[in-house]
Amino acid sequence: MESMRDIDRAMEREIAKGSCPLRFVKIEFGDSPYQEIASKEKLLEVLSYLLRTGDYGRFAGKGTGNNVYMDIKGRKPAFQRTRSFLDRNSIFSAIRRYGKKIKPDFDGHTYLETVRCCFGLPEGELEKYRVTYDGQETFAFPMSDKHILGLYTHCILARRAASADMDIPGAGFSEKEQGIASLEDVRDVLFQCLLFDTIKCGEGVLCADLCTIYCLKEDR
Repeated sequence: MESMRDIDRAMEREIAKGSCPLRFVKIEFGDSPYQEIASKEKLLEVLSYLLRTGDYGRFAGKGTGNNVYMDIKGRKPAFQRTRSFLDRNSIFSAIRRYGKKIKPDFDGHTYLETVRCCFGLPEGELEKYRVTYDGQETFAFPMSDKHILGLYTHCILARRAASADMDIPGAGFSEKEQGIASLEDVRDVLFQCLLFDTIKCGEGVLCADLCTIYCLKEDR
């Protein structure tokens, strides 16, 4: 894996070429970041929603091309943007096959985690990227592959770093949720994505959802 210094340099070069100057700021856990996936049918529904496929294809919008999705290349996970619903359908099929390999247990051992990744723009830049899509006000951020994958790398490294601090999620988490937050109870990652097409603005930052489907250790 490239060093973060190399990744940051590559991102700066992409910004200099015209990529939107979006930069990673921090990661946040909300009040309820965990959702149990209690059946295979629910898992397929969640995957369809995250990938904007099937009945959830209507959620695919202008910003979906900026989303970063986990795919399976050979035997290893890879992360990429998608260009069309055909790409997302292909990932959906690959993750279904991967699920058969790692065998998620739906008896309290498969969870969806949603955490907020916060990004910032230089002062005065935000209005340049405000658009109206399907009658709704949102943002469109033109970014190169290297830039957006660099932002994704910042997000997953920040999530791993957060696992070392049990106080980050805050009060009110169950023992099982604390085990997920710390990554101590995690057996496998079935799927992960960073969703820029639902980005929200608040308190001087822009927030996108980092969604991860965890398979937990069955002795927990």
